[in-house]
Amino acid sequence: QFLKVKTKDQKTVKSTRKSLHFRWCVEVFGVTIRVCKHNRWMAPLKKSKKDSNKLKKIKAKNKKNKSINIVPVENKGTECDWWDSFWHKNSSTPGSGVPSDEEEGFKYFFRASKKTFDYICSLVREDLISRPPSGLINIEGRLLSVEKQVAIALRRLASGESQVSVGASFGVGQSTVSQVTWRFIEALEERAKHHLKWPEPSEMDIIKSEFEQLFGLPNCCGAIDATHIIMTLPAIQTSDDWCDQESNYSMLLQGIVDSEMRFLDIVTGWPGGMTTSRLFKCSGFYKLCESGDRLNGNVKMVSEGAEVREYILGGFGYPLLPWLITPYEGEDLSDPMLDFNAVHETASSVAVKAFSQLKGGWRILNKVMWRPDKQKLPSIILVCCLLHNIIIDCGDKLHPDVAVSGHHDPGYEGQSCKQIESVGRLMRGKLTKHLQTTKKEGSMKMIV
Repeated sequence: QFLKVKTKDQKTVKSTRKSLHFRWCVEVFGVTIRVCKHNRWMAPLKKSKKDSNKLKKIKAKNKKNKSINIVPVENKGTECDWWDSFWHKNSSTPGSGVPSDEEEGFKYFFRASKKTFDYICSLVREDLISRPPSGLINIEGRLLSVEKQVAIALRRLASGESQVSVGASFGVGQSTVSQVTWRFIEALEERAKHHLKWPEPSEMDIIKSEFEQLFGLPNCCGAIDATHIIMTLPAIQTSDDWCDQESNYSMLLQGIVDSEMRFLDIVTGWPGGMTTSRLFKCSGFYKLCESGDRLNGNVKMVSEGAEVREYILGGFGYPLLPWLITPYEGEDLSDPMLDFNAVHETASSVAVKAFSQLKGGWRILNKVMWRPDKQKLPSIILVCCLLHNIIIDCGDKLHPDVAVSGHHDPGYEGQSCKQIESVGRLMRGKLTKHLQTTKKEGSMKMIV
């Protein structure tokens, strides 16, 4: 601290300070610092050349030893009992609803069977063991295995519970849960891209065939829907862009799914204040379709020689386009129009169910996120969609109770887009007529 000298006026203070000549040493946090003339900080005491050479030798020796000490690659044996410990600790909680069967219990906690869990571990193993493992230890001081790291991350995403709660169930701290989960998200985002991509022509033929067999809609390539990921934001980050029609702060997720509820294309990161139709027109998918680079496969001949191009199904919140078919609106609808709307609703419900299952399976997306990093949140959403697809691709089936009850986006269903393109109206008319023809043919077969 500076010396304080009591004087009658400011001029005396200045002249007094300038005239002070003193020299001493003080110790701050164990470091000796010189204080000298005019209250100015000076550099530490200069070391002798001999001390300097000695220090260089010590540093060189430490550097040599550091290069020899190799961090051991994951010792799986040190954490092979993580599941037994976790199951014993978390399966006996009264009223938790955890299945008594251990295999079903594993799926309850991590949404995947042990076989699928091992596959997920294989995708991220190289990334998780090649990066510095500093801090990734349990309460006994042992390094976490890849399996335990993946289990921690999956539990955090599946349950949506706090990092403290998830950490307590695994015997690790909150910071470890945070670090492990983000490392896993970064790794899976890079290594599982092939599980969420637009289908090749041969794959799309299978999807179109399934839609026609299940719903009677020829050349249909999928269904589109959107949902809100609700969050809280600090006051400094709040704006009308992020505030949606329900006065929540949210981020939008748009997805196109096939008949098995697998995501084929997603877009996220946009603020919840946007309408569904505006989000759609900002997406890369819309631009690709408008330029003719997507949904550009072979046309199909239907009833009475009419040609139907590739298209997807969308709800009232989307525009009626040549390649995006929406239901009829209005009160005075004819019977064929009502029939078409019924088929359309059944077929497009695969997208609604997919989002309900996504938010139910990975409940971090269904809970209000507390001040998330808006730059990182799209990665979290993408990884949840990747995990959703991986479970389907591996043949796993989630328990029916996992999906959120009711609509995945309650309160947001009233949006309507009035844009109707003439070619889109013509396409919808062809499909309506085709459904009527096939309905009559089916009735004739029943009579015969």
